[in-house]
Amino acid sequence: MASPFVYRFTHDLRLDDHAGLARAAGFGDVLPVLVLDRPTEARLARSPRRASFYCSAVAALDAMLRDRGSRLIVRRGAVGATLKNLARACAASGVAWSMSYDGTGVANDARIQSELEEGGLRAVLVHDAPAIAPEETAAARPSGGDGYRAFAPYYDVWRTLRPTTYDAPPVRFVASDLQSEPLPLPHEFGAADRAIEGGAAIAAVRLERFLGGAALQYAAAMNVPSEDGTSQLSAHLSFGTIAARSVVCATLARLDDPFLLTEERVSLRSFLRSLAMRDFFLQLGFFHGPIDDEALQPRMRGFAFARSHPALDRWRGGKTGFPLIDAGVRQLHETGWMHPHVRAVVASFLCFDLGVDWRVGRDEWERWLIEDDPVLASGNWQWIAGVGADMAQYPRIYNPEKQRRRYDPSGAYVRRWIPELAQLPMSAWNGGRDDGQLTLALFTPVAYPRPVVDHEREARAFLDRYREYARSGASRPASR
Repeated sequence: MASPFVYRFTHDLRLDDHAGLARAAGFGDVLPVLVLDRPTEARLARSPRRASFYCSAVAALDAMLRDRGSRLIVRRGAVGATLKNLARACAASGVAWSMSYDGTGVANDARIQSELEEGGLRAVLVHDAPAIAPEETAAARPSGGDGYRAFAPYYDVWRTLRPTTYDAPPVRFVASDLQSEPLPLPHEFGAADRAIEGGAAIAAVRLERFLGGAALQYAAAMNVPSEDGTSQLSAHLSFGTIAARSVVCATLARLDDPFLLTEERVSLRSFLRSLAMRDFFLQLGFFHGPIDDEALQPRMRGFAFARSHPALDRWRGGKTGFPLIDAGVRQLHETGWMHPHVRAVVASFLCFDLGVDWRVGRDEWERWLIEDDPVLASGNWQWIAGVGADMAQYPRIYNPEKQRRRYDPSGAYVRRWIPELAQLPMSAWNGGRDDGQLTLALFTPVAYPRPVVDHEREARAFLDRYREYARSGASRPASR
């Protein structure tokens, strides 16, 4: 009988369309393992909703394995030593797992791989998170080289490729009698044992419903927060309860419907573009990382963002006096998710209106978001801050009031998340001016605050500073 092969689950908590499992199955029967080390526990403990989602997804994975005659072997401890002990206990020839793309994860992967190989075990890292592996897009690059630093040429290549799915041959799992520790529960990470449902079955249903409905209006609704026309798959993709390959292939199959209207095809292609953007940031981490804490653009590494601001806590608490900003932050606090377009406006406000370092905002959102994708978080925050992969000459600064009037013209989104404004006509809202406070005090016992800054003045001041820095040759040391 051939030796089994250990598969270590990380952010790939499913059995279907699984590149890592398919690779492990090529070496023999698979022993499914989950190792909880202290860094993983600490990261989950930062966000109670994230911990709850993760525990639900792990429980769903274990249930699927039991349906296949196996079970998830759970251990707590240092990853390298734990995997070596498990491999010896079942006479396994090696270990496979899905690779990371953030700086910390990449360093941990390299250390664990070295530990296993020094112990005489094969250590196999597999691309599973992207729909299309970084090497595939790099190989198709007309000018050669490793990866892309700008999205437009990357997307031109990405959309010509089609993901390879991994549904066959079926994986044979080991029915092991090895001892397993209990499955993780939210209270281990300081969270209440409440149900925030994760798991492959829930992700599959969500994708099916999205492609059958909201996806066909995605291009029009993607920027309208009150309509909630997005896929809401970000947490599922980050924990791998669904494969990005599966999402792309299902969307391409939906595009094959000959009865779709032109605008519906445009919407589906817009959704595919958002998935390509996710792959783009993953390949940035793979080829050009780590991008966790250092600006991707060398010329911007010395630009001085502040680490604090008198209104920073007002931004954190959703009390800036700008309704769209505050509604987004309160949605995040209440649900663990924020509408994607509102995220861009809220992040822009922190970086440009308050002049605060993008890393401060990224780390603050770490406390609230369910999704867990460090390289995407850093990549998106750098993009907004004008120091990352967005190669525009000047940063795109959002006017929060113009954005509210354009994308929430009825005020439905703001009223949902800001009770102080729910019963008031929009004419009584501050609207970024200083003339609404007295009116509000007559209507509600909890007065909505005045705007913490003058947006137009702060935006002009920031752009002046940015232009001066660009003219100076970007020679100043980075602010930390």
